[in-house]
Amino acid sequence: MSTDLLKLLDSSRKKLSDAVELVQASLNKVEPYDLCREYTPDEREPYDALCDRFIRAVEVSLKFFRTYEKVQFAEESDTFRDMLNRAEKSGLISAVELWFRMRDVRNRIVHDYLPEKVKEMYDDITGPFGSELLESARLAKELSDKVMNQS
Repeated sequence: MSTDLLKLLDSSRKKLSDAVELVQASLNKVEPYDLCREYTPDEREPYDALCDRFIRAVEVSLKFFRTYEKVQFAEESDTFRDMLNRAEKSGLISAVELWFRMRDVRNRIVHDYLPEKVKEMYDDITGPFGSELLESARLAKELSDKVMNQS
């Protein structure tokens, strides 16, 4: 296996770890979003930070999955679904459909301003999506360390 590819895997894993660490910091700060409350701009800031960090963590995760795929299979999948299927089979993610939902929310964050939709997105990010990102980052470290130690 090429040294450059291993360096790329290690770099990608570190970026993932850093991105997810920021998501964790935001998750620790936000309270459940209240539909009945009018938030000031300052009060919305932690939620906005969480969304920005979530978007970045999803993007960095997907890049890590592509890099891991190159290392393990010496190729990239043709489709997003195929890549996620490989990530699931490799133990990097818990469920393909969850990651499709995460990507959908990532895409909708900049477009949805209806309070019900905003609450739904925050609930997903602070619930199953946040948990998935944290676990996926832990597994990414574990699996990439295993690959690095085998080389």
